[in-house]
Amino acid sequence: MSALTWLNTEAFTVFGQKVIWSDMIGNLMGLAALALGWRRSIWTWPAQLLSGLILIAAYASAHLAGGVGKQLLVIGVAVFGWISWQRGRQQAQDGSIAVRTATWTERGLLLGGAALGTLAVGGLFTLYPTLSWSPWADAYIFVGTIVAMVAQARGLVEFWFAWLLVDLVGVPLAFSGGLAFSGLVYVVYFALVVWGAYDWYQRSRTNPAPALEGAAA
Repeated sequence: MSALTWLNTEAFTVFGQKVIWSDMIGNLMGLAALALGWRRSIWTWPAQLLSGLILIAAYASAHLAGGVGKQLLVIGVAVFGWISWQRGRQQAQDGSIAVRTATWTERGLLLGGAALGTLAVGGLFTLYPTLSWSPWADAYIFVGTIVAMVAQARGLVEFWFAWLLVDLVGVPLAFSGGLAFSGLVYVVYFALVVWGAYDWYQRSRTNPAPALEGAAA
């Protein structure tokens, strides 16, 4: 049995739904990446990259092409974030990370990019139904995840709120797609997002960063 075949075999059953290894391991890695992001650790990015690689197998098994595409972009953004945080850490005198709230211009760009991106990806999924059985929800999660990660790479507090909005759609979509573990992990994401948003917001008020920052190891 190849590693890819094993990743898509059943690990256990929860609430009457089968949980496959790739779904479980990939989401646990994603959960670790989010927790590391809250701690402003640079290891959040390699953890996110590894999570994306494993979740490609999970989404492919559920025939969610949008999910596969999202994970490919997640891998690319993880590389960008890793490089950005490395640079930010080198610029900080003590090697730590200061986060900040976005400017109104940045917020407008994030919201505008999310809206236009969702319309474009949703339209593509609608034109080609084989790419996704839930085109608009899939497009929303696809684009929202990328927006959240880009905001995280720039050290913006708003990235947590972007994750929160993604979770609101991600939970029901994951369960309906047969990825039960993904749905359960999204619930845990919600708790981490609330906690992380509060922590980053407090840090942005006490030690604001005027420009892109990195993360402490």
